[in-house]
This record gives sequence, structure tokens and C-alpha cells, in this order.
Amino acid sequence: MSKWTIADIPDQAGRTAVVTGSNTGIGFETAKALAGKGARVVLAVRNTGKGSDAAARIMAEHPGADVAVQELDLSSLESVRAAADQLRARHETIDLLINNAGVMAPPRSTTKDGFELQFGTNHLGHFAFTGLLLDRLVATPGSRIVTVSSSAHRFVNGIRFDDLQWERDYRAMRAYGQSKLANLMFTYELQRRLAGTHTIAAAAHPGASQTELGRNASLRLTLAFLPVVPLQQPATMGALPTLRAATDPGVLGGQFFGPDRLFETRGYPVVVSSTRASHDIDAQRRLWSVSEELTGVTYPIPATV
Repeated sequence: MSKWTIADIPDQAGRTAVVTGSNTGIGFETAKALAGKGARVVLAVRNTGKGSDAAARIMAEHPGADVAVQELDLSSLESVRAAADQLRARHETIDLLINNAGVMAPPRSTTKDGFELQFGTNHLGHFAFTGLLLDRLVATPGSRIVTVSSSAHRFVNGIRFDDLQWERDYRAMRAYGQSKLANLMFTYELQRRLAGTHTIAAAAHPGASQTELGRNASLRLTLAFLPVVPLQQPATMGALPTLRAATDPGVLGGQFFGPDRLFETRGYPVVVSSTRASHDIDAQRRLWSVSEELTGVTYPIPATV
């Protein structure tokens, strides 16, 4: 299918979608599109005031839309558990979980639990959140888990298991790349574990899009990225790979979607490839085991042989 757009999203009436980081940027555009197609949308956000403003903007554009706000700070496992408990209390089933929230290239800092901020937020927070909601997803025929990665996963050749928290030789963009590689490895391992269920896992990346993702980056990195600014596409376009992964009836588990033009920086969503490192099954399983240990969240599905 060429030039897949929001117009191609099937009716989402009766479906519940949880979208992390959905008060701005790609997450907001994703949530707005799903609400416009009739989904019940939960904006899972760190700042509930901004989340309420985002919900109001969506409902102004789509009168009658069913939009709720859920507090979720992915840099705090306590917050992740609280949010999952509240969502489980309100929803017996969840059709879509879109792991979109993220932080990019800040000066080195740590989460409330002591993890390097990007690895802890982008990967471990979503790993825990997904695991705590998984029974609601597998109980829902046709459900999907879509995790937003990045072409920055190509910046690294693998996971630094000997220094996951980048306590030595911190490089902001390489640490970001590791977190995005972890997103893909998580998706591929999760898909294998979902075999035999009615749930699939897929991934997406937005290309170069106009968002607030890099708002915490250093001045040096901000200046370094200035030449890329003219290539950036609107967040409405950047959201299309996520939306296709979440709603296209033809999507297969384990597929990765990104833009189709200019080295995947812009364009319409198509299936794209990821690095050899992302497909390293032994590393995927090791990352999974380490993630369970660090978060204390064990998935209610077995590993496959």
C-alpha cells in the first residue's frame, strides 16, 4: 500500500488505546488520530495538567471523543506500578498499548530508581508498564503493543551489559541509541513470547520529526542537529508509522515501520529493517532477564525455545 495515511485507519469504535507521552508531539498526534476514529484513548503522561490540556484540544477537534488522562512517570517504577494498578481497575481489556514516551540526549542523570535516565525511561519504564498490563492485552483479541524506537538504534553495535547505566564514558546520543536499540530488542523478544496468543508486538520510528523530544539536550548537541532541521517533517507525518503499526489489519508481529524516503527521515510509513544487533536473540534474552531483575516485573508468558 503506497502513501498510507490517517484515512486508512479502520474504525476504532469500542477499542481502548493507552498512549504514553501523549500530551505533545508524535504521541499527541497518535492519540488524536485514534480518538478521531472512535477509540477510547487514555493519555498516559507525566504532567497531568498538560495531559488535560491535550485532552481538551483533542475533544475540541473531535467533539464526543472519549479521552481520559492517566498520570505516569516512566522514570519512577513506583509511578509505573501505580498507573498500571489504576488502569487495571478501570479496564478489563486493553486493545492498544503504544509505548511512545521518551527522553533524548540529556546530560547524564538518573531516574528515581537510580537508572541512567534514557535507559530507565525509554526502555525499563516501558518494559515494566507493558508487563504489568499484559494480562489485559492478551485477554483482548486483536490487541497490539507498539513500541516507538528510532533510527538512532544504529548508533550502537549492541547493549553495554558491562555498563548499562553509562557510569563510565557517558555519551548522550550513544546512550539514547542504546535505549532505542533496547526498544527493538524488547519488541522482537516479546513477539516470540506472545506466540499462541491473539496479541502482537510491533515497532515504529518517526524519522526526523518536529517534536519536543530533544528539549533536554545540551546546547552542543542542539547546535549539532541544526543542519537536520530543514529535513524534519511535521509530527502528524511522524506519527504515521506508529499508527500504521497499531491499526493496519495487515501488520504482522515483529514488523518495524518507518518513513519511506530520504534514508527513512521523512515520508509515508512502510516496513523497514533494523540492525543485525537488534536481531541478536541471545542478547535479546539477556536484556529481557536483566530488565526483569532491575524492574522486579516478571511477565505472565513463558520464554520460547
